[in-house]
Amino acid sequence: MTYKLVLVAVLLAGLLGCAGVMSPVGNGFLFTSLQGPLGATPATNATKKGEACASNVLGLFATGDASIDSAKRAGGISEVSAVDHDSFSVLFLYAKFCTIVRGS
Repeated sequence: MTYKLVLVAVLLAGLLGCAGVMSPVGNGFLFTSLQGPLGATPATNATKKGEACASNVLGLFATGDASIDSAKRAGGISEVSAVDHDSFSVLFLYAKFCTIVRGS
């Protein structure tokens, strides 16, 4: 009985988007692939790009560091010009969220 309740809870969590990714228009039930802005600064000299990602499998296993600081380190950026995101998901099976930082 307990096994069945856990299985139902896991399936419902996945169907409700708990594997989710951030999206400005909501997540598609079957598939999501979106890019969008998170913020910008007055800095205009964006010669470098850094990216940091986190992923989720089945709404059960999440890993990664999609922070702005991590993206800055990945791109060797000290002054941020813009911060964008890229979100991707397929059903509740797999989701990925990336923070993209541009700057110098």
